[in-house]
Amino acid sequence: MTFSIVARCARTGMFGVAVSSSSPAVAARCAYAQAGVGAVASQNVTDPTLGTRGLELMARGASAAEAVAILKRTGAYPEYRQVLAVDAAGLSAIHSGPKALGVWAEARGENVACGGNLLADKRVPQAMVDAFLASEGHLGDRLLDAMRAALAAGGEAGPVRSAGMKLVRDVAWPVADLRCDWTEACPIEELAKLWDIYKSQLDAYVTRAINPTEAPSYGVPGDE
Repeated sequence: MTFSIVARCARTGMFGVAVSSSSPAVAARCAYAQAGVGAVASQNVTDPTLGTRGLELMARGASAAEAVAILKRTGAYPEYRQVLAVDAAGLSAIHSGPKALGVWAEARGENVACGGNLLADKRVPQAMVDAFLASEGHLGDRLLDAMRAALAAGGEAGPVRSAGMKLVRDVAWPVADLRCDWTEACPIEELAKLWDIYKSQLDAYVTRAINPTEAPSYGVPGDE
């Protein structure tokens, strides 16, 4: 019921995850990323602990492939799980259990891995990878390019209702954690609207956290 992308920006070292599903609040369960370490998506009969454990393993030095292999070997019910990972070297790995729902597929490349289940077409993940690798600019924009490519290739077998995007970079917290938890409209386009608003303010929010004396005006009443 889900398709997602985990990716690394080779230029900035930023990591990101974007995901969409017919289920509500998909990003709350499926998207995981840690600055300087990597990004993980845990989906299909989701076990959220696979996301946090995957990051812990990569933080301790495991590659994406090694982390995914350990999760497959030690996690509960791996035949039901789908896990995607990208590491600090830009290497990627995927596990898709044989009991993934409906039509499922996966694709990966340098700095990116994409996967989905209950898809309308097996070509969806490869379309996402191709779109990401062909794109330029901010990682958030590139993730949305990949998600739109998924829709153009057929997306999920039914309508998607939620979407989310998480970005991490050189600080200890996500610099963007945007979600559309339920909508009758296209959640990916709703997410894109949020990103258009948030993108220009992202750096200012980081500066305010690190050193408010160097921050630009807050732009609120009473801010002198």
